[in-house]
Amino acid sequence: MEAPPSPIPTVGYIASTWPRLSQTFVLSEVLAMERKGVPLRIFSVKDPGGEPVHARVAQVRADVTYLAFSGRRKRILRGNLEIARARPGRYVRALLHALSYARIGVVKHFFQAAYLANLLRRQPVAHLHAHFATAPALVAMFTSELSGIPYSFTAHARDIYVDTRPRLLRAEIERARAVVTVSEYNRSYLLSEISPGSNDKVHCIYNGLDLSEYAFRWPRASALEPLTILSVARLIAKKGLEDLIDAASILQRRGQDFRVEIIGTGPLRPALETRAALLGLSDHVSFLGAQPQERVRHAYQQAAIFALPCVVAGDGDRDGIPTVLLEAMASGLPVISTPVSGIPELIESGRDGLLVAPNKPELLADALDGLLNGAQLRERLARAAREKIESRFQIEHSSRKLLSLFQAGESQ
Repeated sequence: MEAPPSPIPTVGYIASTWPRLSQTFVLSEVLAMERKGVPLRIFSVKDPGGEPVHARVAQVRADVTYLAFSGRRKRILRGNLEIARARPGRYVRALLHALSYARIGVVKHFFQAAYLANLLRRQPVAHLHAHFATAPALVAMFTSELSGIPYSFTAHARDIYVDTRPRLLRAEIERARAVVTVSEYNRSYLLSEISPGSNDKVHCIYNGLDLSEYAFRWPRASALEPLTILSVARLIAKKGLEDLIDAASILQRRGQDFRVEIIGTGPLRPALETRAALLGLSDHVSFLGAQPQERVRHAYQQAAIFALPCVVAGDGDRDGIPTVLLEAMASGLPVISTPVSGIPELIESGRDGLLVAPNKPELLADALDGLLNGAQLRERLARAAREKIESRFQIEHSSRKLLSLFQAGESQ
């Protein structure tokens, strides 16, 4: 008789907050892994904050364990005492490692990791994977030190360039079994500036989309006038939305008939609304706030153009490859962005989208003008964009590559 196939080992996913409205890429990856038959457990460093939740969260089968201190201080203390008694040498070494960074936040995440390591003594996983090089990767690193379970993590954007000190990021990389990042631009930065000796373990795996969620139809509903320019983003500096509002003012002065809809929330919303009002754009620019993914997908279908003029913020923050660009391209929208960080790895300007220099509202207005006046150009770019997403940015492709890294770690 042929032996039954070996069961697929369980993978533990460590997220900053589960579920998180803005992190659709984590949700898509979890669902893709479950479709491949991978048993998952999810560990959330923070409790959710009451924001809207995507309907697809209900499809996730994995159990979720929260590690936040609020309401769990006694359990976390008890878990630390138990793991310290069971593995005193590992506990002391890992605690000294955490203390060496002289940062209260690092020590706090050590205690969360010790609590998690104790939970994993009873219900083990074969591999840990964290999203973001901030708290999730820290928890994964210390949990690995305490438990011996190998870990990997995906580094995205702000977590690389702003939020994680180089020494800490270097330790996370060098102790990990594998490191994933979402663009070759990021990979080059990590290898040149953070950990030059880690070439074999740092991998670029692009975020992918479940294309069944993004319909491509032509002709579009956007044939209705006035045409809508859509942007979906957190309202923060690196998204370049000031430039979009300034470009809208230029288009208004040129006599263009259009609307701008901005989906998302963030600390810059009051300033952006004030800017739009001062420029006399109240009838042209709408701020729609945070929306669940179902509403965002509907907005993609109704719009004519998608614009996200990303910049490098004053503190160095920048995007990797914004997932909303992939979503818009998959939905049949011609996209305009900037050649910041990894975006040129997604968009070939003139072929499947348009790239304009960052911090140049007049150039952005010119590009928008050309698309507003050019139905054939919009269609040509949109069709090429959908083709690129289908060939290179499907979630089944990226999740297969990621799973191979997990399984390679298990075999070592």
